[in-house]
Amino acid sequence: MTAVLAITEHRHGDLRDVSFELITAGRELADALDDDLHLAVIGGDVAGFADQLTREGVDAIHTVDEGEEFNHDIYTQAIQQLCEAIDVSALLMPHTVNGLDYAPAVASALELPLVTDVVALDATETLEVTRELYGSKVETTLAVDADQFALTVRPAEWAQAEGVGDADVQAFDADIDESQIKTTVTGYEEVASGDVDISEAEFLVSIGRGIEEEENLPLIEALVEATDATLSSSRPIVDSGWLPQNRQVGQSGKVVTPDVYIAIGISGAVQHVAGMKGSDTIIAINTDPNAPIMDIADYAIVDDLFDVVPPLIEEFGGTPPDV
Repeated sequence: MTAVLAITEHRHGDLRDVSFELITAGRELADALDDDLHLAVIGGDVAGFADQLTREGVDAIHTVDEGEEFNHDIYTQAIQQLCEAIDVSALLMPHTVNGLDYAPAVASALELPLVTDVVALDATETLEVTRELYGSKVETTLAVDADQFALTVRPAEWAQAEGVGDADVQAFDADIDESQIKTTVTGYEEVASGDVDISEAEFLVSIGRGIEEEENLPLIEALVEATDATLSSSRPIVDSGWLPQNRQVGQSGKVVTPDVYIAIGISGAVQHVAGMKGSDTIIAINTDPNAPIMDIADYAIVDDLFDVVPPLIEEFGGTPPDV
């Protein structure tokens, strides 16, 4: 019997959320194709990871005990061999920094059509996958006319799999050619944690390009103080050096799930949305009614932030600064 194979992801000894989201997406696809769902966990504490991944709907887990952290050359070899050994119909990989590193190489080596950044799929008849274009302003559906294919799945689009299953855990002895390992991970440089962990905050006020210049930061800081919130930002603010990296929300920053998330002057690029769409209540302030952030906002204020934020500060008992 053929199988859908999902490649899980871990970092610094912990499975990432996308691993459990891949189970949900993989189960959906496997049911439509009448296939089994298999997972692969490569490197690290493979036995411990396999225990955590034994969720409802998982038929088998293949552990590859090679290395501790992600290595492109080990992953590409191990995944190719797994696909050939278990007759894979569909290969699912996370649309993450690591996934995008090895997915094209694996798909090319196996001669599989590859569709990246999938946000929805339907295999009722033929496989149709949904992607977003133009900063998530447009959705497009693609038909994949192939017996075998590869997909990368965007994080935070599927719910994390729950329940306890009875997956068959199998050690896979990958034949890794050491001469083909061209890269070596010697260590990691940790982002300074600073004085706050935004991933633990219950109320976040987050800023983007819309604040225009660093001199306008005191206005946002006054709102943060008045509401007893925590300040965070999108990547451009960090890249500009206006805030430290530990304040960044998104795929290359922190994933946050506060009770309230106020997005000020943030357009809502997919990388940012992936890091905050799990917030309970999202309030967006933006002059563009068609900004992608508006599609996921619970409350949208279409106006200039410099007209909106000062009254908000006053409403919460603060005093707006002159900017």
